[in-house]
Amino acid sequence: MLSTYQYQKFSYQTPPELQSREIKRRKVVIIGAGPVGLAAAIDCQLQGLDVLLIDDDDTVSVGSRGLCYAKRTLEILDRLGVGDAVVGKGVEWNVGRTFFRKDEVFNFNLLPAPDHKRPGMVNLQQYYLEDFLVRRATELGVELRWKNRVTGAEQNHDFCTLTIETADGSYQLQAEWLIACDGARSPVRQMLGLEVEGKVFMDRFLIADVIMKADFPAERWFWFDPPFHPNQSVLLHREADNVWRIDFQLGWDADPVEERKPENVIPRIQAMLGDDREFELEWVSVYTFQCRRMEKFRHGRVLFAGDAAHQVSPFGARGANSGIQDADNLVWKLKLVTDGKASTALLDSYSEERVFAADENLLNSTRSTDFITPKSTVSKCFRNAVLELAQQHPFARKLVNSGRLSVPTVLHTSRLNTPDTDTFAGSLQAGAPMEDGPVICNGKAGYLLDFLQHQFYGLYFCDDVAHLSEQLLQDFAALEKQVIPVHTIIIATGLSGQENLPVLHDVKGLLVQRYDAHNGSYYLARPDQHLAARWREFNLTRVKAGLRRAIADAPVADTSS
Repeated sequence: MLSTYQYQKFSYQTPPELQSREIKRRKVVIIGAGPVGLAAAIDCQLQGLDVLLIDDDDTVSVGSRGLCYAKRTLEILDRLGVGDAVVGKGVEWNVGRTFFRKDEVFNFNLLPAPDHKRPGMVNLQQYYLEDFLVRRATELGVELRWKNRVTGAEQNHDFCTLTIETADGSYQLQAEWLIACDGARSPVRQMLGLEVEGKVFMDRFLIADVIMKADFPAERWFWFDPPFHPNQSVLLHREADNVWRIDFQLGWDADPVEERKPENVIPRIQAMLGDDREFELEWVSVYTFQCRRMEKFRHGRVLFAGDAAHQVSPFGARGANSGIQDADNLVWKLKLVTDGKASTALLDSYSEERVFAADENLLNSTRSTDFITPKSTVSKCFRNAVLELAQQHPFARKLVNSGRLSVPTVLHTSRLNTPDTDTFAGSLQAGAPMEDGPVICNGKAGYLLDFLQHQFYGLYFCDDVAHLSEQLLQDFAALEKQVIPVHTIIIATGLSGQENLPVLHDVKGLLVQRYDAHNGSYYLARPDQHLAARWREFNLTRVKAGLRRAIADAPVADTSS
């Protein structure tokens, strides 16, 4: 279907339930094998959860669709085992430029600070991301059922019952927990009679994936009212395989069927690129968008994630990034609940935290859309005045909004956070993603976040490992022996110390700086790499209390004696 990508058809297999006629119960069933469902399934498998992934199609998505993957999402994909593939195939970028008519009026850099493992953004067509995720899921042994369509869903206190249709007939399946990642039109949401509320924007945009060789830099370029597309906006991104993504604003009155025709698309592109530029049209789509969400993302034993739970405009790349972060927030909590180590209150915190994140994304997305597509003459005059002023005046640049790019939400209101009792400088706070930085471990260079995998970790900063007390080491060992272990990693600024301890050397001192750490500071990290608590001095009792709070106050048994 595309000249730059060979689509694979995934094989359908007759479900065993059709042969045995038994209604089997699975621990976790995920509906929807897009980026969010695949990420959730891989995470479940890595954490030892029995998981089944169902999709009504038999291939990956068509067209570029989701395109920009932010630094935080890349860090999550690293933990899932596909980060290198995504970065290796994709196009890295950090700089974005905004133009008004012919002139550049504003630019930004997503990663002004050095020494991070991942760039601010990577552009990659969604079908490649899904391809890498399917391969990783298959490698890990995730059971994927293609061409299985859910036609019925109901639940009781103990499990969900699904009715699933296939080419060989329909069957029923029970799930202790159901994760609905089945898209903006979510059939599961409709089956359960649940609503999604928000705003539909009265505008249309044309997406064109164009194959061409161009010497444009790997940057995000956004035009307001360009001479080649007057009174509208245009967005340009570079993708893999010499494919370029161009978004043209069309206006609400545009006919989506007519606008998709090559004889109407090609002249728009020629006006932008010039008649001498050779290109090939690969994929075209026309879309409208909305900013909406469900009231809550947990309904009994059904958990909603990604577009099934919330939808935003494409400006700012907040859709797929937010959805993958939903999965990252959810699965570790589901693991503790299914293992009986935390109460279902922890799953309520999934809804609370990700509703908070969705509201932040919806607010930013709505503001971007209002700036890009002003709804009145006064609004348009204000926008154009801001753009004219931005070229010379820094204060106006803060008002330019061509899409506030996706950044991870700081969950500063979460009930899982332990409030600071000490003073810390810098932007890091409880509920924020942990900061990354270069380290050396056993003579090998790496990055801190690579050592934080699926569990609770404590970061202990010290100047000299040789001076750690025996009592401190015993306390670290006690944390390891809990029912929910906390694995302590020692971060030292010097290279000397005890060889038998897990020590990361902060070779450039950037972790001390980014964490505002002193000798003896201790930081408790959640399994999703968000900061749960921090203290200037380590105290075993306080750390245990911080852990209890981080799992929604469920009791934590202690087997350290």
